[in-house]
Amino acid sequence: MQKISIDINADIGEGIGNEADLMPLLSSCNIACGGHAGNKETMQMCVELAKQYFVKIGAHPSFPDTENFGRKVVDMSCTALYQSIKNQIKELMSVVREEHAALHHVKPHGALYNLAAKDKTTAEVIVEVMKSIHLPLKLYVPYGSVIAQIAIAEGIPITYEVFADRNYNEDLSLVSRTQENAIITNADKMIDHVKNMILHQKVKTINGVEVSLKAETICVHGDHPEALKLVKNLRQNLLDYNIKIQ
Repeated sequence: MQKISIDINADIGEGIGNEADLMPLLSSCNIACGGHAGNKETMQMCVELAKQYFVKIGAHPSFPDTENFGRKVVDMSCTALYQSIKNQIKELMSVVREEHAALHHVKPHGALYNLAAKDKTTAEVIVEVMKSIHLPLKLYVPYGSVIAQIAIAEGIPITYEVFADRNYNEDLSLVSRTQENAIITNADKMIDHVKNMILHQKVKTINGVEVSLKAETICVHGDHPEALKLVKNLRQNLLDYNIKIQ
């Protein structure tokens, strides 16, 4: 039987303050780099922790909107968005260089991530930023998304991401946070949800229909109120099920 492996990631450096507890449980992390949260000090702290625990380092750029935590679409030109995303990634890259570490991937945050999943123009801006960096960085994307298709066509390596703590719609978009059933808070439900995605490559959507997808990295949001407990439970259950975390 083929050994199954999965990556576990979390969004960090967002002002929650749980990074030191979360980091030993992760295999990759997405560090806020100033768009929705984060500054040089938080980036340095996160990179140092990631190095200590051999966790892959990712940039977590956002619409430049700290007021709304990057969770609302900001109306801006493609040029302005391109420059904002690139500047955020470069800010983290400079910290990574100072700490003698390596940047592994980029994962857009919040509204930017969700918009790029369905909007060709936004997806193209992000992919153009990736092409301009001239490093073999991976791009964390949802399965079947517009940004995944564009990245593949442009030769950008991708990693398919799923969410352990979020419910899905039938089109594989995440249930809006404005709905009360958007977030999974029960640990047992989350484990079943994740195992189905890893072992059967399917997700049970909010209306009960199962939809196919691919899962290569699993995200637990660092700002989830039960983030630490959920990641501990998830990690242990996957290991008990002989699923390697790497």
